[in-house]
Amino acid sequence: MKYCSQCGAAVELRVPPGDNLPRFVCRQCATIHYQNPKIVTGCIAEWENRILLCKRAIEPRLGLWTLPAGFMENNETTAQAALRETLEEANANVEIVGLYAMFDIPHISQVYLMFRARLLDLNFNPGEESLDVKLFTELEIPWNELAFPVINETLKFYFQDRKHNQYQLRQGKIPPHQEYYAIKS
Repeated sequence: MKYCSQCGAAVELRVPPGDNLPRFVCRQCATIHYQNPKIVTGCIAEWENRILLCKRAIEPRLGLWTLPAGFMENNETTAQAALRETLEEANANVEIVGLYAMFDIPHISQVYLMFRARLLDLNFNPGEESLDVKLFTELEIPWNELAFPVINETLKFYFQDRKHNQYQLRQGKIPPHQEYYAIKS
């Protein structure tokens, strides 16, 4: 960050009084510009024994498979964001079943919230950010073609829990050496 979004003056990186972390502070109007983690939400959209995956039409990881997910927008809940992303990426209508997984990716300041969801019908097709969308059984998942480790971890937990039909809130942390797989903002 170079300039203040309030007045346009130059900012400097320093620890403001009463704080303990460096922040961008405007030299002119003293506005403190906080930078906070980005929330990524998405759905594990289920139909019978299959789940919906999207083949990415955008970077990063163009051409690889993922669950429908993306950045939360202002003025929406995490569930609304997951529904919107599923509609945008797969033109799929789903009903949220519940929060399923939360993964921290602190080295790139992201938090993933993945919801279990029920596909309401089979009228889905690729959105602008997807080359293809398909339903997969566990055995059909293209494990070596998944775009992000967070999706791999989510699906591993999901299929473990599905065997016992007992879904618990899963939590984890994606290590820094895998950062090139994460969505960059």
